[in-house]
Amino acid sequence: MRVSPQKARLVLDLIRGRRVEEARNTLAFTKKRVAATVGKLLQSAIDNANFLSSEKGLDVDVDNLYVKHVAANDGPRMKRVRPAPMGRAYRYVRRISHLEIVLSERHKNGADADAAHTVGEATKAAAPAKPKARTKTKAKAPAKKKAVAKKATAKK
Repeated sequence: MRVSPQKARLVLDLIRGRRVEEARNTLAFTKKRVAATVGKLLQSAIDNANFLSSEKGLDVDVDNLYVKHVAANDGPRMKRVRPAPMGRAYRYVRRISHLEIVLSERHKNGADADAAHTVGEATKAAAPAKPKARTKTKAKAPAKKKAVAKKATAKK
């Protein structure tokens, strides 16, 4: 989206942790330009959950969905030039943000659903870090100076 991540985070912070219906109502009455786009993104996530529950056979109750995770990350920047006085040029940057919303199902007792029921969340398997083996390194001896060979001058 063509909005700075800082401005997008202001709206995303309003819906973090809320039920889906509350989040939709909050976005409908928020007076920020990015709120309409975030609303479309939230509706898309809800539609994905409906698709999973109806077509794929995954047991997802759409009424118990809540916004588990939201993020606005920095995208590529568009660098532009504006004319300035006395023949100069001022550079400015148009920022782009990548918006991300993850929905999850909340059970009646308030606990989150297990990872199998999380809708739209991509998990990254972190490989365990291997400890580096310690090896002793020898200090390098200073480089030897090469003997400069003098040219023999031919005497006649």
